[in-house]
Order: sequence, then structure tokens, then C-alpha cells
Amino acid sequence: MPRLDVEAIPPSNRTGYPTPFDAAVEGRWWRRLAPVGGLTEMGASHVVLKPGAWSSQRHWHEGEDELLVMLSGEAVLVEDDGRTVLHPGDVCAWAKGVRMGHHLRNESEADCVFIVVSAGRDAGGSYSDIDMIWNEEGYLHKDGTPYPAERLR
Repeated sequence: MPRLDVEAIPPSNRTGYPTPFDAAVEGRWWRRLAPVGGLTEMGASHVVLKPGAWSSQRHWHEGEDELLVMLSGEAVLVEDDGRTVLHPGDVCAWAKGVRMGHHLRNESEADCVFIVVSAGRDAGGSYSDIDMIWNEEGYLHKDGTPYPAERLR
């Protein structure tokens, strides 16, 4: 049966972000869905953001499309051109190569939950607000100097 038991997948709040960029995502708990389902051509995660947590640093992808579906709670989508409050049922999509930095912030008093799906080749990307990019080598300063952190995949 293709139904996944999300609650049976161990949650993690690990991040590969170097200090100090890791602090904003300490309250982000994720479960990787794609590997459990045997999917190899896409990524999918179930994410819970605790109050005050961010989904990531604000970023865009060079080679991956990204789709997000809000399941419960409320989050603020922060993009280059402003802020949008998201509610259950809202869907967001970011095409690969479009340099629109984005992330979610939980500014409410309750957890928010969403599913995020990615497809394509993770060719890297950039973080809009900080001196960091990523590629197959890991996290780098925008001048190419590596950060001393191992990127999670």
C-alpha cells in the first residue's frame, strides 16, 4: 500500500547550516517522505515549524522546482517583494532558476505544518540575506570560500 504513516517516520531538526545561520531553524522539525516511499526522482518532506522558527534561510534554487502546501497553522512567507500570510490549503510554487528568495516564518503562537516537494537536479543556489551559497561542494561564502559545515542532503 502506498500510504505513508507519517507519524512512524522519525522527525529530525538537524541542519547543516553553519553557525550563526543554524539558530533560526532550531524549531523546524522535518520528516523525509520521498525515501520512505521509495521515490528517487523527487524530494518531499513533512515539516513542522514551532512558534518563532524559520523553514530555512531565505534562498532560491538554481536547478530544482519547489512546491509547498500548507496543512495547518499559519506562516508568513517572506519573499524579495514582500510578506504573505499563508493558511491551510494555500499552495506556493517556485520555479528553478528564478532568483526569488523565499522562506517561511512561524510568527504565531502555535505550530504550523506543511509539505514541501522538490524536483530536478540540486545544482545549488543562493541565500538572499546572508553571505552564503550552496552547491555540490557544500556551503560556501559568496566569494567561494567554504564554510566549516557539512551540508545535509
